[in-house]
Amino acid sequence: MSSSTAASGLSPLTGAGPLSLCAREPHVPADRLVAELVPPPRFDAVRFATYIPDANQPSQAEAVRVLEDFAAGLGADAAPSGRRGFFGFGKGRAKAARAAAGPRGIYLDGGYGVGKTHLLASLWHAAPAEPARKAFGTFVELTNLVGALGFQKTVETLSGHRLLCIDEFELDDPGDTVLVSTLLGRLVDAGVALAATSNTLPGKLGEGRFAAADFLREIQGLSAHFRTLRIDGEDYRHRGLPEAPAPFTDEQVTKAAHTTANASLDSFSDLLDHLATVHPSRYGALTEGISAVCLTGVRPVPDQSTALRLVVLADRLYDREVPVLASGLPFDQLFSEEMLTGGYRKKYFRAISRLTALARDAKSLAEGG
Repeated sequence: MSSSTAASGLSPLTGAGPLSLCAREPHVPADRLVAELVPPPRFDAVRFATYIPDANQPSQAEAVRVLEDFAAGLGADAAPSGRRGFFGFGKGRAKAARAAAGPRGIYLDGGYGVGKTHLLASLWHAAPAEPARKAFGTFVELTNLVGALGFQKTVETLSGHRLLCIDEFELDDPGDTVLVSTLLGRLVDAGVALAATSNTLPGKLGEGRFAAADFLREIQGLSAHFRTLRIDGEDYRHRGLPEAPAPFTDEQVTKAAHTTANASLDSFSDLLDHLATVHPSRYGALTEGISAVCLTGVRPVPDQSTALRLVVLADRLYDREVPVLASGLPFDQLFSEEMLTGGYRKKYFRAISRLTALARDAKSLAEGG
């Protein structure tokens, strides 16, 4: 058994038929939560040079330029100190130093599929600091870290970092938003540079696009430390690609699960029920060691809580490049019209986009090649 498998509380992988996500109840220790604050496998090799801006969207090339400059600026700074504040100054001088230095954070605002996570991970890779002194995680992972370590210990753990990247910044839960806002304020005081991508409630914002000013107000006084980059464009995951494959039959999915090493096989309904018993911050561990997820009987999700859990699972599967083979309804019919026009529609469209890409990756499994 590998150390990572043992640490997560998962059973060792065997060749005795398909695995089951529903049979897994992962437990992730606090030290592993800290160690895993790095870009996920899909974004491990990305760099600014591998981001291909859309020639019709100048904001994309501009974002690369700004982020490259931001990363280079981190190398010019003195090392931060959790005890002495911003760039090693005392607390009072820290505020003056921050004001003189200008924005110490970058906020990437844009629709799904424009490459925000690619750019955020590229910034992490480009930052001139050893991996142990820069962190990358989702909003959910960050709140879970606070829950596991406690607020003060989290501040102490992250205060020595040069950079904290937060993907999928959530504004869904006021309590979590205030918690992370307070945490970010403490980290900024310690000299930690910040970068974030949005994951928002567009139904409250008129055009269905996130208003940066509203985000910056939510994080309570940190607006002076953020430069907002709007990234326009279409979903790159489906640019010029063929349509996603139609769902397969139960028999095809089951056969593929039995003939694909380390694939999982579950009914969609059972998986939705199981997700309610696992904290979303553990969904990554839930899929550890899985080579492909095979699902039978895909149907519309019954309610918004279930839908939001499925969105998180889709994100973790996409991050880990796990193909998804399914029978039942196609993924663009997962969410009701009410959901797709409501406050969380940005998340649902992202989930459809990512699951469609993973279904395309899984097509060969059912076709025997």
